[in-house]
Amino acid sequence: MITTDFPIGSPCWIDLGSPDIPASAAFYGKVFGWTFQELPDAMGYGFLQSDGKTVGAIGPLDEGAPSTWTTYFRGADADATANAVRQAGGTVSVEPMDVMGEGRLAQFADPQGARFAVWEAGRTKGLDAVSQEGALVWAELHTSDQDGAYAFYRQLFGWRVEDFEPSPGMNYRVLSTVEGDPRSNAFGGIAPTMSPEQPSAWTPYFAAEDVDAVVARATAAGGSVLMPASDVEKVGRLAWLADPNGAPFALIHGEPQES
Repeated sequence: MITTDFPIGSPCWIDLGSPDIPASAAFYGKVFGWTFQELPDAMGYGFLQSDGKTVGAIGPLDEGAPSTWTTYFRGADADATANAVRQAGGTVSVEPMDVMGEGRLAQFADPQGARFAVWEAGRTKGLDAVSQEGALVWAELHTSDQDGAYAFYRQLFGWRVEDFEPSPGMNYRVLSTVEGDPRSNAFGGIAPTMSPEQPSAWTPYFAAEDVDAVVARATAAGGSVLMPASDVEKVGRLAWLADPNGAPFALIHGEPQES
């Protein structure tokens, strides 16, 4: 479970690269009820908020890049992580940089091409709210090489893994941080890509009490359905969507824990 303690290796921030920030903010406002707070002198970058708590951000899209959500993982040292990424076969797309005293970030791609980032906390540790309605609750990597991807990220963050078979023949790997109980500190998973054409990528899951209602709001606002709402045994009810600019995101309503 993702918590705002944000241990090393845990997802701690997400932001969306958008070609039209006001339109994207309006879309997610209709879907989740989020509001957008633009930051001064930040080239349009701003925070997405739910009840005054930051649950994500939107920023300008790099020229030629697809619109997508970027997941940031808590790191102890952004510069050391950048060196480790290079040594492990990944690429550095944004060199480590300070962010107005709030922290230090760097952005990367793993050897299979999945983009991600690291956040070295300063005054800001991470998002204000996670694992609640309309907030980040899970981070999932779909990759063309599960073994290679896990080996890469383990070098960076020391992640632990537990195999899970949500359906016959599907190899899913549940990830947890290096410290604490593996099950209570699980924050995401690694799954195979669904087809050779699907690019390797991280996708955020947002908690939704009523997945079907959120899907309906998203499609009414111009989004598209990548995977219809469906029940998955031992997991809950899921759906995959894309916003009007094609950025994928997912919804989940987990099953209650059995007593």
